[in-house]
Amino acid sequence: MNFEHKPVLLNEVISGLNIKEDGIYVDGTIGGAGHSIEIAKRIKTGKLIGIDQDINAINKSKEVLKDELDKVILVQDNYRNIENILEDLNIEKVDGILLDIGVSSHQLDEGIRGFSYHKDAPLDMRMNLEQNFSAWDVVNTYSMEDLEKVIWNYGEERWAKRIAEFIVMERKKANIDTTLQLVDIIKKAIPKKFRMDSHPAQKTFQAIRIEVNDELDVLENTIPKMVRVLNKGGRLCIITFHSLEDRIVKRTFNELAKDCICPKEFPICTCDKIKEIEIITRKPIVPTKLEIDENSRARSSKLRIGMRV
Repeated sequence: MNFEHKPVLLNEVISGLNIKEDGIYVDGTIGGAGHSIEIAKRIKTGKLIGIDQDINAINKSKEVLKDELDKVILVQDNYRNIENILEDLNIEKVDGILLDIGVSSHQLDEGIRGFSYHKDAPLDMRMNLEQNFSAWDVVNTYSMEDLEKVIWNYGEERWAKRIAEFIVMERKKANIDTTLQLVDIIKKAIPKKFRMDSHPAQKTFQAIRIEVNDELDVLENTIPKMVRVLNKGGRLCIITFHSLEDRIVKRTFNELAKDCICPKEFPICTCDKIKEIEIITRKPIVPTKLEIDENSRARSSKLRIGMRV
């Protein structure tokens, strides 16, 4: 299992978090702890809380953070439960939170997890291995209409309808059990002349993974909770890897930055809406060409930063 990947936008995240030596910071998606180790090194009397629903990530983080563990608390959970996690730790407010959204490098490298369309594995894609629902269930039990909806909505795949039809046609003969079986079906569904730009299975795999792990709903519903557990001046840094995630972060940040949502014709404000964040990044921070050359995973990454007011 290879966890040795450079963390994406590392310098930008460290700068964006504006780390104080006595601050409390949360890495909500600790993964291989690439960002966390650098955060921990900059804390002296503070704490770093590392959260991940993947037990393999928690175990790897212990290794990476072994020299900093006196400052670190690791929690196996989903970042959606941030309020309960902090309450259990008797922590009311924190000074910074990082989310690095989507599938992590170590999950892709662990072929058996079924995230990669390059490696043959059972159709799984669960980030939390204790969850029962997996990619197998999506592929083998969803109706054609629901499959099309998932692949279109979460993968923005123009061939969603055709891929859904081919999946349903193939599973009538036998269950679709492995990643490469699914890849073959997708390749048959997409005409060859339209398979030039990227791997033909990329968008469908992304869509199924998002569905299995409820990723977009979790992100959208959790951003306001995270803002509310920040101290004044605390920062929320979110790295996304595709337009669906980035749109959610941008829209939610914009909502949280408004101080009135009354119709313009109202003479006075009656909505009681208060501004909760200052948006630090009007445009998302993207990786340099050098970083992309050194780390291909960084290519589509975007970082947005909000500050609690």
